Amino acid sequence: MRFGILGPLDLRTDDGTPLDPGGPRPRALLALLLLDAGRAVSTQRLTDGLYGAEPPAGAANALQSQVSRLRRRLAPHGEIEATATGYRLVTARDSVDAHRFEELAAAGRAALAAGDHARAAARLREALALWRGPALPDLPDAAAEAARLEELRLAAVQDRIEADLALGGGAELVPELRALLADRPLSERLYGQLMRALHAGGRPAEALTVFEEARRALADELGADPSPELSALHLDLLRGVAPERPRLPVQLTRFVGREPELDRIAAVLAGSRLVTLTGPGGAGKTRLAIEAAQHRPAACLVELAPLTDGARIPYAVLAALGVREGLRSPAADITDRLLAALEDRELLLVLDNCEHLVAAAAQVVSLLLASCPGVRVLATGRESLGITGEILVPVPPLPPEPAVRLFLDRARAVRPGFEGHARVAGICAALDGLPLAIELAAARLRTLTPDELADRLDDRFRLLSRGDRSKAPRHRTLRAVVEWSWDLLDEEERELARRLTVFSGGATLAAVEAVCGLPYPEDVLASLVEKSFVEVSEGRYRMLETIRAFAAEEPRDLKDAHARYFLRLAEEAEPHLRGGGQLPWLARLAAEHGNLDAALRHLVRRDTDGALRLMGPLSWFWRLRGLYGERVATARELLAAVGDAPPAGLEEEYVLCAINALSGAGEEAELIARVDAVLDAYPGPLRLPYILVLWAVAAGPRPAADDHALALAGDSPWARALLDVGLGFRAQFTGRPRESEECFRRALAGYRAAGDRWGMANCLDPLGLAAHTRGESGRALELLDEGLAYMRELAAPEETADVLRSRGTVLLHRGDTAAAEAHFEEALTLARGAGLPDKVAAARRGLGDAARLAGDPARARVHYENALQECAANWFSVGETVRGLVGLGRAAAAEGHTEEARDRFGQAAGLAVEGPGVLELADAAEALASVAGTAERAAVLLGAATGLRGVRSEADPDVVRVVADVRARLSPMEYERAHERGRRQRAAAVSER
Repeated sequence: MRFGILGPLDLRTDDGTPLDPGGPRPRALLALLLLDAGRAVSTQRLTDGLYGAEPPAGAANALQSQVSRLRRRLAPHGEIEATATGYRLVTARDSVDAHRFEELAAAGRAALAAGDHARAAARLREALALWRGPALPDLPDAAAEAARLEELRLAAVQDRIEADLALGGGAELVPELRALLADRPLSERLYGQLMRALHAGGRPAEALTVFEEARRALADELGADPSPELSALHLDLLRGVAPERPRLPVQLTRFVGREPELDRIAAVLAGSRLVTLTGPGGAGKTRLAIEAAQHRPAACLVELAPLTDGARIPYAVLAALGVREGLRSPAADITDRLLAALEDRELLLVLDNCEHLVAAAAQVVSLLLASCPGVRVLATGRESLGITGEILVPVPPLPPEPAVRLFLDRARAVRPGFEGHARVAGICAALDGLPLAIELAAARLRTLTPDELADRLDDRFRLLSRGDRSKAPRHRTLRAVVEWSWDLLDEEERELARRLTVFSGGATLAAVEAVCGLPYPEDVLASLVEKSFVEVSEGRYRMLETIRAFAAEEPRDLKDAHARYFLRLAEEAEPHLRGGGQLPWLARLAAEHGNLDAALRHLVRRDTDGALRLMGPLSWFWRLRGLYGERVATARELLAAVGDAPPAGLEEEYVLCAINALSGAGEEAELIARVDAVLDAYPGPLRLPYILVLWAVAAGPRPAADDHALALAGDSPWARALLDVGLGFRAQFTGRPRESEECFRRALAGYRAAGDRWGMANCLDPLGLAAHTRGESGRALELLDEGLAYMRELAAPEETADVLRSRGTVLLHRGDTAAAEAHFEEALTLARGAGLPDKVAAARRGLGDAARLAGDPARARVHYENALQECAANWFSVGETVRGLVGLGRAAAAEGHTEEARDRFGQAAGLAVEGPGVLELADAAEALASVAGTAERAAVLLGAATGLRGVRSEADPDVVRVVADVRARLSPMEYERAHERGRRQRAAAVSER
């Protein structure tokens, strides 16, 4: 049943039929039970809620009488259960609109915090649509609870407005915000949202007026001034800066000067899709680009400075967009995934520091502009990209006045109260007005006076002005700035700075101490931070790239020590990635991803045994985090260096290297056979048992012999649980559901003991679907919710998509079409971003089922056809092809095209017969039953499906409807006789004509 208390009490059966609970007392009693749906409510609380502070004599009997009346009203659709202390309404909490509202509102708020504004808006709208009036009107004594719900409703409304504003909303939100403020004239959040909506709608003057309204209201009623946040928004609007732009780094300092350049960029971006900022190094191109992008509705910064290979630019763009890569997607598909991620988006892509990869950057930009009409590019570099249609905006040094303002602003950060000095203008002129040089100079005021600073600059620049004019402008200018700062360091600081250049992406204090070979480096690091040579954030030290390049000109060969340190780190992490320490160790490895990659590349060229040892634990890290795009080339290079046979003692690492070398395109039969041979000859047990997972996913189920699999698993509880998962799927696919569930339960117990979230989630998903097949949808959702929580913690895109799709199926079969569609959409986004065509197909099929069951077979056809297109080029999508054909057939049947439906179902059955499992054939048999010529033939097909699957399908509405229809046309004995004949014959019954 579905219950509504957000408005007048509303009861409806699953098919939408309303029920009348009775008069005021039964309605109040039911409302009290619904507030704690599924939980026991004490007799005392129920009595107080019904009769207030003065209950009648015999209140307990009166309550029991009210409960009995309400039971009769609800029967047979609902049940009130007596407990030791009171009564409990037996129903799922999400069957009550208030609880469902809180769940959706929380999900929307979480999506808003994560920056997923579209998802946030959808969830919050779904939540607010549940309200039909004031909360709990049938329970007048529950004012406090009603007020709490109303506050949550207001918060959800404001969260939804926040999401709409982030999605480009503007003037259309103004009337709603005005109405809300009329009831809540002291809400600063509503005032801020109204200001932003007016500003976005092209009414900036009115937005500023709203601030004055807020200031007066707060002063009159509270005697207070507006909050710092509202005041800051007011200042932003005064400057014409639109707040809250996503996917751009938050700047820690004020932006000074460059107003003409900002105006120029805004003007040319309005008419051109490619704008390039050009100028010398240190001119402030990056900061200017970020400030310009803040004015766009949606923008994303891609930093190219850390890259050394132009082929990695697409990966950098995908990473900046937050798109993960999937296990099976070949490296060659990176361009397709990039285009798929951007083809439907309106976005300004800021490509920063293109100069060292200008040719490759030009190719990527040209392709994006040709294929993605909503994308605009703002590039920075010392030279143009050389593409037709490119508009250049030169970024010269700062003029004198803004250069002085910049110096004063940065100087006050290190010397509060600094009011300037007569020599500041000369300092800025000597530094050529370059913002980076000015900022470094201002930072020196920590320890130098302005006179001392100016005197040093005179000597230094006279020497450098007579340098080699053939050098690039960046070297002539930035070398002067950095070398001057370098001379201010003592020898100990310089030595550590040189050694820090070995790190990629920064390092922890422990890594610096271990790799750099200097005892107790924390004091020297602190000095480098103070002198702006090193940045520190959350315990990680990182050199500015310009300074890192300068320091590396006098290198210290620490690459071996660096590789040894990160090899030890990966080996230390490896066992923790399979247990309760997964999350912190995954986070630690993710923070060191750049260093781990650098160490692996170095070892591939210098120490192949060490490279194999490092690739071992990285393989499972990559799997858990969906990081696979660059593994193929590195693994193939390492495999070629190692040769055809594994080194003694490194057989497992060799196998993992070969798995990583597989592109997923299916052309490596010789490599697959070679590794099969290594595994077949390996006695076990495995030190790295996740080989069994990665090899099975990459090349099909391995090893084939259960005895050998047990030998490989050895005594490892984790590996034994993994074998149980494999046996569970084998039993499931061959129609042995009880055995399958037992295997998954054993595996779940093993993974719970180990604390492995990945393992638990991969057991909870099939256990949840098994419960759903039996008709236990509530239990199914409990299991799937637990599994989904684990996968979200791991941020594993492939498995998260699987569990979302399973949960969406359960919700769809329960009649919650909107929630199911949201699940399928999220699964589609994850699968598409990870490059998993079979998962994309499954999500599209789910959307097709949702559309069809909602009465829109035409829209369902589109989804099914798109799913089949995804399946066409993938050998591993046979099951989804069968289900897609079944979906098309059901859509045809819904439109009255019975012959087309039979043809589609026949195609599905023919394909399923050739497949390795029986579940797809069971689906085809049930579909054929819906268009069978006779009721007896339909019963035979239903029996065949039961025999193939090993259990009756109790939850699928398509199947339930056919069963009911066939039973109505046959006597019970006739039905059971035909059903039993089909169950015994199984596949043979499906192929009968």
